[in-house]
Amino acid sequence: MYLLIKYFFDFIVSFTAIIILLPFSAPIMILLRFTSEGEVFYFQDRVGLKNKKFKIWKFATMLKNSSKMKGGYLTTINDYRFTFFGSFLRKTKINELPQLINILLGEMSFVGPRPVMKVSFDSYPKKIKNIIYNVKPGLTGIGSIIFRDEERLITNITNQGKDPINFYKKKIYPYKGELEIWYQNNQSFLTDCKLIMVTIWVVFFPKSSIHERFFKTLPKKSF
Repeated sequence: MYLLIKYFFDFIVSFTAIIILLPFSAPIMILLRFTSEGEVFYFQDRVGLKNKKFKIWKFATMLKNSSKMKGGYLTTINDYRFTFFGSFLRKTKINELPQLINILLGEMSFVGPRPVMKVSFDSYPKKIKNIIYNVKPGLTGIGSIIFRDEERLITNITNQGKDPINFYKKKIYPYKGELEIWYQNNQSFLTDCKLIMVTIWVVFFPKSSIHERFFKTLPKKSF
């Protein structure tokens, strides 16, 4: 019953949101088209349900071929590869809005583990890779909430002279995996509603730790 309710919620709310947000999205698309490199959308292969690949939709925020420039797939605060409008879109998470189309198409859900690139997926411990995408990836989720300031974290690690890629593999990905296993063990329509409400809250109050009050059984972070 939960999965059926979730399916209809995702379809109805994503369709409604796309229509309602169209007047808001149109000026963004026009501004992106006539600034920087003229790219409006960014499409990238991500790992999804049952570890199958799909194309994720985002508003373009970085220069073309940015993954081949210095920094690779990792981004930091005020990354030199951000476009004129890109930094604002990323900070406000507006760049994620086109994923409503992925939700409408049934490739994603509103709540679930964030879909990652294959190179990132391969950094998960094996036991996590076998479990994490037994559910649809989500626009938000417990991992997205806790690591909402990931670019700042990576910037701090880099400034300390540490290897950010090694930090990802040894610290971030194992903990993200534990969080997503926690979600699958506790998933319900009520949990999803709480995660959506907490997501909205931290968009406006990014330094808030409200998730600790909502979810008291979360795995402990070791860093």
